[in-house]
Amino acid sequence: MKVFSIPMAVSLLFLCSISCKNQSQRIEKHLANTTTDNKIKLIFDTDANNELDDQHALAYMLLNGNTFDVVGITVNATINGKGIQGHYDEAERILQLCNLKDSVPLLKGAEGNFKEISEDFDPGSYDGQEGVDFILEATEEDSIIVVAVGKLTNIALALKKEPSLAGRTKIVWLGSNYPEPGEYNQDNDTVAMNYVLNSRIPFEMVTVRYGKPSGTDAVSVTKTEINEKMPGLGPKATEPITGRHGGSFSTFGDYSISLFEHIFDHIGDNGPKNSRPLFDMVALAILKNNSWGETTRIPAPILIDNQWVDRPENQREIILWENFDKTGILDDFYSSLQKPVLVQTHH
Repeated sequence: MKVFSIPMAVSLLFLCSISCKNQSQRIEKHLANTTTDNKIKLIFDTDANNELDDQHALAYMLLNGNTFDVVGITVNATINGKGIQGHYDEAERILQLCNLKDSVPLLKGAEGNFKEISEDFDPGSYDGQEGVDFILEATEEDSIIVVAVGKLTNIALALKKEPSLAGRTKIVWLGSNYPEPGEYNQDNDTVAMNYVLNSRIPFEMVTVRYGKPSGTDAVSVTKTEINEKMPGLGPKATEPITGRHGGSFSTFGDYSISLFEHIFDHIGDNGPKNSRPLFDMVALAILKNNSWGETTRIPAPILIDNQWVDRPENQREIILWENFDKTGILDDFYSSLQKPVLVQTHH
């Protein structure tokens, strides 16, 4: 039998007792019963300038005002995207295209990774403090879900600074190829992911699974489809934006076409050039309609030496999302942009 040694950063983390499962179910029930006017109140944590799925997720969320109540948007920096400022700027562009710039709070989270930030951690001054403190303060005041579609650094930092966060919210995370290794969001901060998995916070993993029909990778669109369906979609911006790749745009639909045209200039040629998945948007869609995916409750695994290790005796459980309804999700995406309803602001 192979014996796995858990890295020091993981071994310091505590494992849950049976009460962890009960707490998770209690929080989920509480969150389900405290939405605003039947809207889903959330904070969206994103690496907005990574490729193009974040931008489509942001537009889908911001233009689904009958479904989502967006308390704020926090950004973090992954290896693509020109640092934290690049991610912030791209999120701001989408807000401007939706006429919500300066209306929905947008805050910078972590530039670095959890391991380097948490060493000699000063809770009064640390990388990502603006965004992390916003998450902590907002969830203390109200029942809010955190939808994370990048690395989990901001979430891990929030838990480190204030472990009580685990008792007042849940995390819906777009990431991992579980049970197989790899995946961009996971690999950008594996220590943060393990920290969150070993915490008590209710956690839902919306799988990616590159190349497999069971993950969000399968919810893909072609350039041809985008070119045919997206021109002019979304509200007309009161002020046009200058796009990430240049050009001037007054609707998200027109900007979407530009993003698809230039995506491989931005991230490199790492797959078929005729289509791209809208990974991140799926994490929001399954909150809007949970019939668009299938869920399984599993004991929380852990990643050791870049391999998933199942822990069948672990009383801490997470929810795994897979097998998504591509047609239902994409039809709703296009419909949402054809008849946009802006989210209400909290000013």
